[in-house]
Amino acid sequence: MKAMILAAGRGERLGDLTTAIPKPLLKIAGETLIERHLRRLHEADVAEIVINVSYRGEQIRSALGDVSSWGQTLRYSEENAPALETGGGIINALPYLRPGPFIVVNADVYSDVDFATLSCEQCEGRLMLVPNPPHHEHGDFGLAPPGVVTAMPPFLTYAGVAAFTPALFDGFDPGHRRLRPILDAAIARGSLRGFRYPGIWHDVGTPKRLAEVREQFGG
Repeated sequence: MKAMILAAGRGERLGDLTTAIPKPLLKIAGETLIERHLRRLHEADVAEIVINVSYRGEQIRSALGDVSSWGQTLRYSEENAPALETGGGIINALPYLRPGPFIVVNADVYSDVDFATLSCEQCEGRLMLVPNPPHHEHGDFGLAPPGVVTAMPPFLTYAGVAAFTPALFDGFDPGHRRLRPILDAAIARGSLRGFRYPGIWHDVGTPKRLAEVREQFGG
């Protein structure tokens, strides 16, 4: 299985922290966010990874090169400013990701999920869902047995980690596009699955949340 790391965002909520460097190169416990994802994807035997880049993308390319520290092949999906948003970014990168299912992970999440457990069998996508954090208390999606994602409460929060198939994006044109309408269309077809993850997960997209994770796991 291939993987895509979503790394094109401006990181505006992080303020001055991303004035000089892009969000994926911020560090926790001496390791950049994106390097941590690469290492954990390597531990899951993922050898081909696509990274979408826009804001300060040249810094990400310079830091990582074309081969990761663990021997993974890295390809870059270029996006002009402003970035294409999540749905558009994935669609733009599909030529690198086809033909099979692939993992997608937001660069600004910190989690101990085992990427090797992600699969997308007999569905178009499978979402990792987590209990609603204080900054997103209303959640995103419901989850009904046996792991069917719904639009009905009670809601859980989409964790920014998933396995998708190219078929999920059929019928959606390239360009700036949010992911949510694509997922809603799959819910309507009954083809979106999910699981509730009870382990470590943090969205580090603000200075306060980044500081909290650094305090817990190392600066």
